[in-house]
Amino acid sequence: WKHLAHAEQYIIYPRNIGPNLAIDETSLSCGELYTFVTNRDAHGGKGALLAAIRGTKAETVIAVLEKIPLNKRKSVREITLDLSSSMMFIARRSFPKATVTNDRFHVHKLFYDAIDELRISLRWMARDIENEEIARCRKAGEPYVPFRYANGDTRKQMLARAKYILTKHTSK
Repeated sequence: WKHLAHAEQYIIYPRNIGPNLAIDETSLSCGELYTFVTNRDAHGGKGALLAAIRGTKAETVIAVLEKIPLNKRKSVREITLDLSSSMMFIARRSFPKATVTNDRFHVHKLFYDAIDELRISLRWMARDIENEEIARCRKAGEPYVPFRYANGDTRKQMLARAKYILTKHTSK
């Protein structure tokens, strides 16, 4: 590369454009954020980098990507990105014909978080049920014997240990 005047702000390789792109932001050092656009078909090898842009501000990234001729940008069929609304805006404006796909990692994370939230709410419900049973037994003067599943766990124990079990495939 010849020391270009804009190299501190961005580098761009229009020849690396392909039908399947990915866009993401990362912090390289000292909190400096960069936006990277890559050609997924290069699998991280030679020709993978389409653009590296300092910052994540949508207007800045779009302005750099618009330096690529529109007919090339229209050839992009799919662009994969995280769930960031800013990245979605960049993708839609810069690659008007592309289908936007959310990456699997972020979709899985949303799913696992939702399952864990449900597990925690059920755990609180199990605690409330146990407290009611303890109060009822005290009132009746009976010893409290908690409900146990076949493996010996109480409701609370099962839900406390079930965090990773709930997301495993049934074959495992």
